[in-house]
Amino acid sequence: MDLKNDILLRALLRQPVDRTPVWIMRQAGRYLPEYLKTRAEAGSFMNLCQSPELACEVTLQPLRRFKLDAAIIFSDILTIPDAMGLNLYFITGEGPKFEHPIRTVDDIRKLPSLAVNESLGYVMDAVALTRRELDGKVPLIGFSGSPWTLATYMIEGGSSKTFSRAKKLLYQEPQMAHMLLEKLAATVTDYLNAQIESGAQAVQIFDTWGGALSSQAYREFSLAYMQQIVSGLKRRHEGRQIPVILFSKGCNTQLEALADTGCDALGVDWTITLNEARQRVGDRVALQGNLDPSILLASKEVIRKEVGETLRSFGAGNGHVFNLGHGITPEVDPDHLSELLDAVSELSPAYHG
Repeated sequence: MDLKNDILLRALLRQPVDRTPVWIMRQAGRYLPEYLKTRAEAGSFMNLCQSPELACEVTLQPLRRFKLDAAIIFSDILTIPDAMGLNLYFITGEGPKFEHPIRTVDDIRKLPSLAVNESLGYVMDAVALTRRELDGKVPLIGFSGSPWTLATYMIEGGSSKTFSRAKKLLYQEPQMAHMLLEKLAATVTDYLNAQIESGAQAVQIFDTWGGALSSQAYREFSLAYMQQIVSGLKRRHEGRQIPVILFSKGCNTQLEALADTGCDALGVDWTITLNEARQRVGDRVALQGNLDPSILLASKEVIRKEVGETLRSFGAGNGHVFNLGHGITPEVDPDHLSELLDAVSELSPAYHG
């Protein structure tokens, strides 16, 4: 199936484009009334994730409303630990929780090796269905959490501010930490490859909590396993290269090392300018980002001004995908996202040949 709009894939591979492509992390989410309606009909967040038809529906919702250059499959980074038997559930206002968090070394040893097409088949079904429904309009992005980020939730039992349990394991029982991360890296590799086989045309690894680690610990317990995944991914499918994006939030000190993994693009948060990031990584990788999501809460005039600043910061040339520096927040007015997208469309051609 030919892609009618492949500008995102070309930009991720640092190929010439006539404008800067844009997609938004968490673009199918709670800021959209239509999402909230479908979520209510599903009865629970997990029902929404585990129904291929509903996951496809919410994946497509932002594309009906906005001019976006990609869809990202609706799912959750914690599907892997849920499938491993930790039983994921959500409490309103508190985020994700696990009924059976990892508390002992024996818990790590007992974690099963997943056959992802069976235990996570609903994700692959959603990818395949969504790819068909897109009918070549834009590419579909698949994703996973990084091993370290998944491990933090598994060990803490949910979100954490200090990651004290997870960090204690790293320092007190490093061999056990590596056993857990090795299992997760192998599963993430299989999971992303299965998404590619099912129709994902690019993949992103979300290392949401990489910035919680010291530089040395980051390289040993997060970066090394993302490198392992990148090395194990299927990089061509259906006659096209499959771009791989690494998004390691709060890890601007590690940009050069991240670029060395062999990925195609780095997601960048808003705590560094794209100009500095580009100077440091050169033309080895594309850059994705990096508007502060909170700017979407400001006036349309401010949004347009900040979009212009972000485009100017990257400057002329190839290899920029416009995005936020993290996911869009539930409080955002959808009209403000429209303003962002219009501004990127109108202002970015000046930076391309």
